[in-house]
Amino acid sequence: MVVVRVEGMADPIIDSSKAGEYLASIGIDYERWDTSHPLPEDAGEAQILDAYRSEIERLKEKGGYLTADLINLSEKTPGLDEMLSKFNKEHWHDEDEVRFTISGHGVFHINTGNHRITSIEVSRGDLIRIPSRTYHWFDLCEDREIRAIRLFQNRTGWTPYYTGSGEDLKQQPLCMGPAYFPLRS
Repeated sequence: MVVVRVEGMADPIIDSSKAGEYLASIGIDYERWDTSHPLPEDAGEAQILDAYRSEIERLKEKGGYLTADLINLSEKTPGLDEMLSKFNKEHWHDEDEVRFTISGHGVFHINTGNHRITSIEVSRGDLIRIPSRTYHWFDLCEDREIRAIRLFQNRTGWTPYYTGSGEDLKQQPLCMGPAYFPLRS
């Protein structure tokens, strides 16, 4: 379940519909996908991509994506910290960044250019599309694990162009999840 925090707003957005509306207002696409596909915990890339084939094909057609793969990050990933250092600095790409979270957690930080950072914590079932040329960065949550389907418009993948702004150094990468925020009456 998505958790959206907007710099300067007291309460996070924890309702998926409201989060989707807010994210659309800043140009970010958000969807919830059905996660009831019968997949074993140790499902491989081919099994996962096959289970979500219809959703992937719909996105490919809609966004001009040519390829999809699976990224699997955990404490067991060789060179994890080096890999994360490529993601956790503010950057942009020449193509969209599309991720569907199968398991684990992560947080995308979006710099909307109005001196307000929007942080989007994703977990199982969350699909996010960050348009090309959007300033952003990514951090893993405390569990340091995420498994996600990625879609690309270029078969060679995307190249990060770092801004060097330092905005990423001003933000806490902490993920808290929806359970941390009690619903208010």
